[in-house]
Amino acid sequence: MNTQQAWNLVGGLSKPSKMPGWSYGLPAKECKTGGKLRAVKGSTCYGCYALKGCYVFPVVQAAQYRRLASIKHPLWSGAMALLINSKKPDVFRWHDSGDVQDLDHLNKIYSVCHLTPTRRHWMPTREAWTQAHLSSAPDNLILRFSMPMVNQEPSGSWPHTSTVTSRGAITCPAPTQGNQCLDCRNCWNKKISNISYGLH
Repeated sequence: MNTQQAWNLVGGLSKPSKMPGWSYGLPAKECKTGGKLRAVKGSTCYGCYALKGCYVFPVVQAAQYRRLASIKHPLWSGAMALLINSKKPDVFRWHDSGDVQDLDHLNKIYSVCHLTPTRRHWMPTREAWTQAHLSSAPDNLILRFSMPMVNQEPSGSWPHTSTVTSRGAITCPAPTQGNQCLDCRNCWNKKISNISYGLH
């Protein structure tokens, strides 16, 4: 399989302007937990950014649903790994929109990480069930549990979390540098237990 065949199989990657590298997005409408939180005022999914702006363009939606359908393909993990290994820099973000769908999907992501040992992977998630599978996570993947409510304290039961605040300290530097990561790689850094984002 070449990179074009891999791209076609998985439905392509995404490259958010904020991110330092490549990413992968699924339809936000298909989030399991996020779909419920969208109706909860004060939740971090209320007014979801991935349900407005460029994300709602028909071409973007079509690409995201192609990606969602492709996860069931038996060659998906290998194709994803081929693409990620072909890209620079060495960091990759899972789900700039959407979230992990089920255990089969999570295990396939783990396989991709094993097949891309020179890449650092970051996966934010609101799927609490993934905590039961942290012990089998590859060393080059960091799962950050995204706290579901704005201004909620990080959960002590998770080694890595992210929070959204409207009144507390913000540790994500993007708002002060043109809404871009630039040289920051804190989200991929396992030494940092919690990343605090400002409400936007």
